[in-house]
Amino acid sequence: MSNSFGRITLISLGATLGFLIAIAVNAVAYREVANSTALPLQELRTFTDVFARIKSDYVDDIEDSKLFDNAIRGMLSGLDPHSSYLDAEEFKQLQEGTTGTFGGLGIEVGMEDGFVKVIAPIDDTPAQRAGIQSGDLIIRIDGKSIQGISLTDAVKQMRGEPGSKIVLTVVREGVEKPFDVTIERAIIRVQSVRSRMLEPGYGYVRITQFQSGTVDQLRKALNELRNENEEPLKGLVLDLRNNPGGVLQGAVGVADAFLDKGLIVYTNGRINDAEMRFNARPGDMLDGAPIVVLVNGGSASASEIVAGALQDERRALIAGERTFGKGSVQSIQELANGGAIKLTTARYYTPSGRSIQAEGIEPDVYIAPLRVTQGEDRPRIKESDLNNHLSGDADGDRPKQRMALDEDGRPLAESDYMLYESLNLLKGMVIATRR
Repeated sequence: MSNSFGRITLISLGATLGFLIAIAVNAVAYREVANSTALPLQELRTFTDVFARIKSDYVDDIEDSKLFDNAIRGMLSGLDPHSSYLDAEEFKQLQEGTTGTFGGLGIEVGMEDGFVKVIAPIDDTPAQRAGIQSGDLIIRIDGKSIQGISLTDAVKQMRGEPGSKIVLTVVREGVEKPFDVTIERAIIRVQSVRSRMLEPGYGYVRITQFQSGTVDQLRKALNELRNENEEPLKGLVLDLRNNPGGVLQGAVGVADAFLDKGLIVYTNGRINDAEMRFNARPGDMLDGAPIVVLVNGGSASASEIVAGALQDERRALIAGERTFGKGSVQSIQELANGGAIKLTTARYYTPSGRSIQAEGIEPDVYIAPLRVTQGEDRPRIKESDLNNHLSGDADGDRPKQRMALDEDGRPLAESDYMLYESLNLLKGMVIATRR
């Protein structure tokens, strides 16, 4: 299966955005590489031959700049799914994306078999509200097939003025026929961190993507949960489902917030700038309270760094489904023309030396995304329901059990089974820790 991410402002904030390790290649390293490799004269002759034939024989007159632009794009896209060329406008959009505010549909996209694949819909965006799901394949845009065009061109077709509508034709696993989804474009203002109490003592934090301000938002959220609980939390569910990644420093900071020491992530590549190590600093915001990290197939890149670090350092239990498996590092290297290239320069590794590339993070406990509905069975009668039942010694002193509810007041087991099971796992960890 071939995949290629696209990070185009107005449509997606791609997982590879998180790996802004370098804005320019180190000049010394570049010269060393250039000097160590002889120019491929024969290949250059072939290139100029093809260029000349296009200029003289192609049915239409093509500008030189367009030919060179296409050549550069092809040279980079042929390397791997994540290396690409960004013109000046695309580079500007990429830089704006790190702020968490952009326009469009609110989906993370890639390419698979010539079609646009949805990696994950972003929370509280038009795409999510319209029902777009992780794994959906977009085969037509406004009725026009997109097979055979580049991801960049497909994304450009999806762009438009906020308030305008677009019709996506979607193929979804388990659905017999393609179907249309109408989405109204909007300015996307992504809230990176959301939090609430699941039950007394048990907190919940969801990170939708990793931005430059995610760590500060996380610390604020944890302090608010602690104040709401009026005492330290017993445990925390950290929800990274459908989080496609983001800023590398954000992921490192989130892992560091729960670790007192140890390695978080390291990278290996051919140039010195591509080799980096990130270690945790003293200070665990939960003081060792148990953590369950919830992941799925839409958890990619920076999300996998956090999950892998907390798993290897035995700080958290990873629950859910195997993650996406995006473990390569892209550096953004600015060019003289105002554009840039996004070039894969390294692979990243978890503290134990695991490469996540194409493998993903295997959860400690697998939880299927089931849908639970309330049964029609009659409620069971207990001794305490019988008339004139004998009272126990502690009758009347038993604390009332509180059912976990979602934000809309529905039973959590029905609205989000994976989160419900994660909460149960967390409770079991708390009990085991006390014993």
